[in-house]
Amino acid sequence: MNSIFRNLKKINTNFTPTVALPSIVLILLLSLFCGLFSNDAAAVLDFSKGIIFKNLSWFYVLLVTLFVLFLLFAAISKFGKIKLGADDSEPEYSSFSWIAMLFAAGMGIGLMYFGVSETMAHFANPAISNLDENLRAKEAQLYTFFHWGIHAWSIYGVVGLSLAYFTYRYNLPLAIRSGFYPMLKDRINGRLGNIVDVFGLCSTFFGITTTLGFGVVQLCAGLHSLGVIPNTTFEYQAIIVILVMSIAVLSALSGLGKGVKLMSEINIILATLLMLFILIFGPTIYILSTFTEGLGHYVSHFTSLTFNTYAYEKESQAWFTNWTILYWAWWISWAPYVGLFIAKISKGRTIREFIIAVLIIPSLFNFIWMTVFGSSAVWIDEFVANGAISDFAKDPNTLLFNFFTYFPLSGFLNVLAIVIICVFFITSADSGIYIMNSIASRGEGTAPKWQNVFWGILLVIVSLSLLQSGGLVSLQTMTLIMALPFGIIMLLLCVNLWKALIADDKYSSTKYSHASNNWNDYHWKLRLSKILSYSQKKDIKAFLSQTVRDAFEEIIIELKKNDIEATVTEVKSPIHSIELEIEYQKLKNFKYGVKAQVLNVSKTLIREENAPLIDNETVFIPITYFDDNRKGYDIQYLSKDEIISDVLREYERFLNLGSGNTTDLLMKI
Repeated sequence: MNSIFRNLKKINTNFTPTVALPSIVLILLLSLFCGLFSNDAAAVLDFSKGIIFKNLSWFYVLLVTLFVLFLLFAAISKFGKIKLGADDSEPEYSSFSWIAMLFAAGMGIGLMYFGVSETMAHFANPAISNLDENLRAKEAQLYTFFHWGIHAWSIYGVVGLSLAYFTYRYNLPLAIRSGFYPMLKDRINGRLGNIVDVFGLCSTFFGITTTLGFGVVQLCAGLHSLGVIPNTTFEYQAIIVILVMSIAVLSALSGLGKGVKLMSEINIILATLLMLFILIFGPTIYILSTFTEGLGHYVSHFTSLTFNTYAYEKESQAWFTNWTILYWAWWISWAPYVGLFIAKISKGRTIREFIIAVLIIPSLFNFIWMTVFGSSAVWIDEFVANGAISDFAKDPNTLLFNFFTYFPLSGFLNVLAIVIICVFFITSADSGIYIMNSIASRGEGTAPKWQNVFWGILLVIVSLSLLQSGGLVSLQTMTLIMALPFGIIMLLLCVNLWKALIADDKYSSTKYSHASNNWNDYHWKLRLSKILSYSQKKDIKAFLSQTVRDAFEEIIIELKKNDIEATVTEVKSPIHSIELEIEYQKLKNFKYGVKAQVLNVSKTLIREENAPLIDNETVFIPITYFDDNRKGYDIQYLSKDEIISDVLREYERFLNLGSGNTTDLLMKI
């Protein structure tokens, strides 16, 4: 193995061998197994799917629920204002370009494939039986919204937010392992980091393969409907895969900024024009009405949909696993790909802006798209086609093109749809190649051109192997299996991101030491020497017993001159403390105390060469405390006279509060 790594280093590559090599070997072994032993592979994949559906469906639901809650809370919390980058950084792309690339990379092919087919599938075979036709249409739209809305984009958002934050805020590589920095620290560059990236790379690869599989079968169906190809057999699927992937590789060679950006913007315009055509020439009023009602229906059922596992509806569990669970697995498998891609283009945006944009804007577009195509299909099926669209729903590969026959210019619509699917295919593969290069190289450097060609060839080989072994079912099952470990990785990404956000907020909100508020240029050398020294227990004992006690005793002498009695109490065990107290009958006593507090010093600072010498991981600092439960502060840099001034400042505050209308909080109970 070491000799292989050494040979790889001689090749012009930016691959990290410990990530790229295990991933490629695993992918090749699986594809060879599926290609050479297609019947056995189909049986194994089907068996694995059955186990996951039976025992782990609840886990997929729980994962996605946690992702939604995590992002919503992060958006409304104080962390939402944190920028993905330096505080003065600005977004690299315009909002239009950002959203266009996000659409093209995220769900382009899926929208074309499922725009009509999903709504009609739920309409023809609803999750809940014994519903009349109107309720079936309403429920079909609801579940389509559910699968393509906030839940789906929360999966992408978790990975995208985590990687964008650690890449641009911590200046770490754009790699999945970077999201584990709070937990692993420098070990992200070791074996554990490699394992994370291997799972991320494999999950990404099979997620892209599944999506390309949908594109291939739909392209075949469209070309067949136009008479370009005589049938949709595997041979023609192979030809289409090779041709379109060749274009995708050429696009990848042009670079992310030139290739994906331009095609994404063109394709989002073409897709929008197609959607507007269906809206105008379809049942417009019905579409607009169902969109408004469907949006409200989705919002009102959001919570129940989120947590539902159909544990009490046994007859609906097959539908649930074959739709919702497969969708969650599909989105999770795409999460490293889309997440890394979104992270790459999101520098300079705030966390709140990122979450709102990623969750809301694409979801609304998806809702509009699915309503225009899905509701049109339901209306045509009921009032025009006499149930023919429901019959076509049994063959989702051809459903879109059969749907177009009920519109004017159907031939033109078929051609336009094929062009859009091709471009989505190309941009998905192009972006996928870029992301896989990024994962395989820990996000470092620009990949040599041969690597783009290599990933393109590998995508072709694996896509065809899985299509041959069982078509889309095999692709979906492989995605389901690979999504499971990466779902756990995503959960850990949430934990690490939360820890980092807490540390970030603490770092940003930490104020200067209280003792430094009134510093001037006198005695700066003495102050510097105190800053560079870390007090141990004996140092704090001396500070309390000498400097603080001397200050208190001088104050007591002056108070006695004004007939005010005060006492000093010093306790040396278990925590060394000293306090000045003035007793009152009705008001709470005035108390100014100082205690020794243990502070842990980070190992990173201890190991740092160009830092003050620290002999122990624990140091001691003098912290004030009061009788009103206010938070104390560090006074280690104050001299005796400055401590006297600080006590007088607190005493003056106490007397002002006692003379006003806020004495209730000062009264003895």
